[in-house]
Amino acid sequence: MNTRRDFIKSASAFAAASALPRTLESNGFNGAICLFSKHLPAMDWKRMSQAVKKLGFGGVDLTVRPGGHVLPERAADDLPKAVEAIRAEGLKVPLITTALTSAGDPTAKPILSTAGKLSIPFFKPGYYRYNFVDVRNELQKAMNDFRSLTEVSKQSGVQCGFHNHENYVGAQLWDVAQTIDQLDQKWVGYYFDIRHAVAEGGGAGWKIALNLVAPRIKMIAVKDSYWEKTSKGWRQVNCPLGEGMVDWKAYFKTLRQANFQGPISLHLEYEIAGATAAAQEENTLVAAQKDLDFLKARLREAYAGA
Repeated sequence: MNTRRDFIKSASAFAAASALPRTLESNGFNGAICLFSKHLPAMDWKRMSQAVKKLGFGGVDLTVRPGGHVLPERAADDLPKAVEAIRAEGLKVPLITTALTSAGDPTAKPILSTAGKLSIPFFKPGYYRYNFVDVRNELQKAMNDFRSLTEVSKQSGVQCGFHNHENYVGAQLWDVAQTIDQLDQKWVGYYFDIRHAVAEGGGAGWKIALNLVAPRIKMIAVKDSYWEKTSKGWRQVNCPLGEGMVDWKAYFKTLRQANFQGPISLHLEYEIAGATAAAQEENTLVAAQKDLDFLKARLREAYAGA
């Protein structure tokens, strides 16, 4: 009974939220607002696309990586099918998220060449780790690998956006800026993540990082978080948009000044409850819709009249 009651409650919440009038895309902003497909792992391409469209998104940030909606080794066959299913619902696929880190990955060329043939403009590579043994050499190796990967993406006609992610190489973007500055701006730039920039940079660090890379931002990830003190020490807690440390008004004002018009990928990295997989899925859709409305409101404030 409890399981059934949880499902009915979550389904009713989703139905009620879906009935609300959707906010329009903000005046002056022309980029696609996408949902990161990672958050709907059990949905097939068609059902995911229908759910995303119903929520009011303009596209999908599609996972093409181990455990994703398209498996890397199946990309040549399955990526066209997935994209066809998504576009059939009137949605865009402006970017794919991969785990690729170098041209030496045997799936790099099949994934990127297929994406290029499908006219997918952007992709996000995987992550590079510091081992904290010799960080100068570790950074150099990471950048050599990254550079080789961007050559494959350029040949495939797909632009690369380096993702700044907490605890990885490039979390502080000045780590990688010198290398990226030397690469062709048409094909290589940044996938800027404000949540991780704030977590790594604190009060002013994120502003420095954003100012540093703003002219080369290809796409952005949108999420929020805050620091929490526990009995085991401080930890970073992910949360819905507007409940964390990100200064959204200042952030989008800066993006507007930089005339950013690329795709936005909305992430729901915080914990979403649900007694069953079905209930959690429905609650995820409700959460996505709430965050989407918050995001559109902030974009409207920043871009109105542009």
